[in-house]
Amino acid sequence: MARYFGLDRIFTFLNTIKEAGGIRASLYKLYRMDNLRPGQLVGTDKYGNKYYQNPSYFYGRNRWIEYAPYYGMEYDGSQVPAEWYGWLHYKTDLTPDQDPSRPKYKWMLDHTENLSGTPGQYMPYSTTRPKIEPWIPGRK
Repeated sequence: MARYFGLDRIFTFLNTIKEAGGIRASLYKLYRMDNLRPGQLVGTDKYGNKYYQNPSYFYGRNRWIEYAPYYGMEYDGSQVPAEWYGWLHYKTDLTPDQDPSRPKYKWMLDHTENLSGTPGQYMPYSTTRPKIEPWIPGRK
């Protein structure tokens, strides 16, 4: 009967708000990520990103990430470490802490995000003199 009148949708909505941490936290999450999704927390990486899964969604849409709050609105896909990238894109069903075959060598570098378009971007410099120099007018 409740399903006939659509009351189950209301209960699902209220449960989603409760899982998000209340009305205020739900509005903040909607502001940052444009959606509210109920799901179980699968893991957290060392950068503070949280990874969720909900098997009731379609395959390909049932795994997602909530970026760490210190990123604010400046988050992008390059902030996901490689081991969690594989889990998000269904290359493996094992999370990084469950996969014993994952290599860990001391020569492997830590993950860094792509800083292109930011003040921290790599800017090459030349040590040779330029062939063409700009004209700078003299002062009067």
